[in-house]
Amino acid sequence: MTRIVAGSAKGRTLAVPKSGTRPTSERVREALFSRLDHMNVLDGATVLDLYAGTGALGLEALSRGAARATLVEKASAAARVASANVRSTGLSARVVTADARTYLGARSGEDLTGEMDLVFIDPPYDIAEDDMTKVLASLGPWIGPDALVVVERSTRAPAPTWPDFLVLEDQRTWGETVAYFAGPPLPKDETDDVAQTLGDAPASSHAEEEDR
Repeated sequence: MTRIVAGSAKGRTLAVPKSGTRPTSERVREALFSRLDHMNVLDGATVLDLYAGTGALGLEALSRGAARATLVEKASAAARVASANVRSTGLSARVVTADARTYLGARSGEDLTGEMDLVFIDPPYDIAEDDMTKVLASLGPWIGPDALVVVERSTRAPAPTWPDFLVLEDQRTWGETVAYFAGPPLPKDETDDVAQTLGDAPASSHAEEEDR
């Protein structure tokens, strides 16, 4: 049994297929969403949940303030369970039964012109690394310039290979699960501003303490 951890649907039980999925544990989901709350990316967000399984990640985001979510799941049995969870929670999500790469391949065009603010990618542990890389590379037309992409993997799996339009911003490990947080790079003028600000900043108190 798994439940929504917090928000408007807190405590609602989510159905889980008998086999074929690996739902994120409540403990890891709580830690992950605590980080997302801190990053202030949930309120009003449009969410894409790939390899959605039960839909737990997308539904948790909706419970905590996201506006809408699309849950993409290849296995028909799991997609039916995700649809049942959408109905039982009363949250605003659409379930699509499709392979993640096929779904993303339906859109082409320029990178960072999409409507998705937050993307969850929680693939099976045995996914081929080439497939993982191609999924990330296909996100460009789906996400906006301020989007955040969260990839959840086993600590035993290699780190993702990021396309040019995504840079790693943070990485957190909880037990045997590691979450990677990536987003589009800052525009060059903003990068220059940050570099200038850092260059003008006084030495840190830590450095001062070391000099004493």
